[in-house]
Amino acid sequence: MKRLKKLDYLIIVPYLTLCAIGIVMVYSSSANVAIQNGSSPTAYLIKQVMWVIVGMVLTGFVTAMNFRKWQTKVMIIGGFCVFLLFFIYLLAKGQTVNGAAGWISFGSINLQPAEFVKFYLIILVAHALASPKRESELLGGHWWWTMRGPLIISAILTGLVFIQPDMGSASIITAIIYMMCLASGIPVKRSWKIIGATFVGIVFVAFPIALKLSESGIVKSYKLARLVAFVDPFGHAKDTGQQLVNSYYALSNGGLFGVGLGNSIQKRGYLPEPNTDFIMAITGEELGLAAIIVILLLLGLIVWRTIKIGMHADNVFDTLVCYGVATYYAVQASINVGGVVGFLPITGVTFPFISYGGSSMLSLTLCLGLVLNVSARERGKKEK
Repeated sequence: MKRLKKLDYLIIVPYLTLCAIGIVMVYSSSANVAIQNGSSPTAYLIKQVMWVIVGMVLTGFVTAMNFRKWQTKVMIIGGFCVFLLFFIYLLAKGQTVNGAAGWISFGSINLQPAEFVKFYLIILVAHALASPKRESELLGGHWWWTMRGPLIISAILTGLVFIQPDMGSASIITAIIYMMCLASGIPVKRSWKIIGATFVGIVFVAFPIALKLSESGIVKSYKLARLVAFVDPFGHAKDTGQQLVNSYYALSNGGLFGVGLGNSIQKRGYLPEPNTDFIMAITGEELGLAAIIVILLLLGLIVWRTIKIGMHADNVFDTLVCYGVATYYAVQASINVGGVVGFLPITGVTFPFISYGGSSMLSLTLCLGLVLNVSARERGKKEK
């Protein structure tokens, strides 16, 4: 409980502000969707509020606990086995949403294991790179012998995420691992070997398996169709390019200050997924470019503060955890916004703390708890 009294307000305040904005925008963007689905206009609002509250509880729990207890072989191997079972189940009976069979249903609650892989791998890779044995082997050029286990686990989990197919999450996970390897002191040439090994594993192992085990045509047609729509959205405005074209319309309508909260036109059946993948387009239409800039600045403050906490941490593990979390937030936001404005293909990635989604919210807040834990311990040491 002492750590909870040492919370970093440069992280907590932007986090709570983003969650509040997210709740408002989820309600505004989802009311019409809920009515069309035969539900109450507040259906998504209630769920989002619930996920935000659960996320806050998880943040406090991780902040207060000693997460170094998770660095045991039993926890690491146990976590890997649990994820492996989840992904095998997904390949067999996973619920398909937007072409990706990545959801497990628990009654009315749907969870996406790929989101929690990000949290797990941040701890796993930080633990492996921060081990004293790794330090000596790095100096001798034998980094592979310490990293072989974590690399194999990372490659397997990334490949299983990729074959769902969830290219957005797979890209985020790969970026997290790569940046943590760079930050650990592994030379660039050797870190490229790590990213290359992961890429080879995905292309030559995961992708062939996807062709055989995924539903017929999903990997070949659905993802390829999204790529074609990215290249020429207006040429496919009535089918695969519909999302991007209507996202352009939404941002154009919004201008600098928007058309007013609740007054979006595109959310009324024109723009699919207005409360998840494209919530930033609706935000831009209703609140304008100014609101998007404020949201990006708030998330940027969290990323900047996380990096700074990592820089001042007194051990390698804490530093790498912070860098991994910062990469997670920055890359996920970049992929989401990049898809909304047409700079990147649409991958179904949510915007941190704003988009509707329980799995994403829980994963993001678990990682936030790790950073606040590191920050609180560092402040405690300074006070002593």
